[in-house]
Amino acid sequence: MKKGEIYEGIIEKVDFPNKGYVMVEDQKVLVKNGMPGQKIRFVIQKKRSGRAQGRILEVLEKSPLEKREPVCSSFPQCGGCMYQTMPYEEQLHMKERQIRELLEEVLVKEGQTDLNGKADFVWEGIHGSPEEFCYRNKMEFSFGDEYKDGPLSLGLHKKGSTYDVLNTDDCKLVNKDMTDILTCVRDYFLEKGVPYYKKMQHTGYLRHLLLRRGVTTGEILIHLVTTSQEEHDLEPLKDLLLALPLEGKIVGIMHIINDSLSDVVKSDETRILYGQDWFYETLLGLRFRISTFSFFQPNSLAAEVLYSIVRTYVEDARGMEVFDLYSGTGTIAQLLAPVAKEVIGVEIVEEAVEAARQNAALNGLSNCRFIAGDVLKVLDDLKEKPDMIVLDPPREGIHPKALPKILSYRVKRIVYVSCKATSLARDMETFLHAGYRLEKACCVDQFCQTVWTEAVAVFVRE
Repeated sequence: MKKGEIYEGIIEKVDFPNKGYVMVEDQKVLVKNGMPGQKIRFVIQKKRSGRAQGRILEVLEKSPLEKREPVCSSFPQCGGCMYQTMPYEEQLHMKERQIRELLEEVLVKEGQTDLNGKADFVWEGIHGSPEEFCYRNKMEFSFGDEYKDGPLSLGLHKKGSTYDVLNTDDCKLVNKDMTDILTCVRDYFLEKGVPYYKKMQHTGYLRHLLLRRGVTTGEILIHLVTTSQEEHDLEPLKDLLLALPLEGKIVGIMHIINDSLSDVVKSDETRILYGQDWFYETLLGLRFRISTFSFFQPNSLAAEVLYSIVRTYVEDARGMEVFDLYSGTGTIAQLLAPVAKEVIGVEIVEEAVEAARQNAALNGLSNCRFIAGDVLKVLDDLKEKPDMIVLDPPREGIHPKALPKILSYRVKRIVYVSCKATSLARDMETFLHAGYRLEKACCVDQFCQTVWTEAVAVFVRE
């Protein structure tokens, strides 16, 4: 087997998040973006130290798990969701197996086992999303073209491409309001002949369309992200958007200027074209004010399931000092505040911290305190000692230098919410070495049709 050679085979298994495996001449080859049971044609990309990695060129035969037709016109070219042809129950079954195996592997390796040598903890399965489609409350769409020098497109990137952008007019991950807005914006600039920003040449105007919509309120924020290289009158576009017959209501339209060389949505300057730069969403009886860059779980209804489980896993926080680390807009902190003595939230994104403070005041909670800063540094300055810790880190997990500081408090109970289970599995080894054991865990599918899912774990100190 050599780099550049082409083979055919069947994907026998897919590990979290999208690592498929094909056997070729007794050699396991890793291929991404496939589905268990698919017969594929693939090319070898890497071969070193007994490991091989390939790239799918073509799906020759569908997987037996593909029992339904695609629900949008961009499948399978779009990289937004991979599993929409797989019945939802099958998706849940596969994701549950992936997460459970990850955790069990670590436990067996570290010796947390029963008399039969199997991982010794309580596995509480997977909780599905209340809505399988149209669940996302936030989406970033990119301007570009579907092929080189093609007409302006606005949507999601083609699978495996950082340049080609598909017109995802009928994306089923979002409410139809969002795709109606997308179509309106694209058609407006297409007619005007306005150029998109070319990442390699660093020239052009149109970059992204960021949309946020409260699932429970229907309130919509629209953000047009451009460079400062051109000036255009956006009043006609604003009027077109406000005239759209939407199910929800537009409460704010922003023009964000972004001259950064990196392909991320950020603001050098924000101009409010209409309304306000925030909207409301409700979760478990609490009201949250969410602004442009505030972190908020992207699936509001599944977030209610997730946070209900977190509240259950915390068990009894009465009279306790609770640290909510990586607290975002303070959702978990505010759920625990009614019974806790005090909840201190730490979050590095200042805008999210400001939103958390506003939300706590909005919900009449006076015993929540939110600190803007890196967990690694903030813990050095805190005088308080926690009785319990809740962790909800970003995808890369907890900073390796922050972990010993967190564990040094030696609290009896730690609840860990993870959006990337491989990061949880890595951090878990440190927890076990520090005298904690994994008591129980489960997962919550917030990202139907995609490779991602959330996991929740409880660690108790022995």
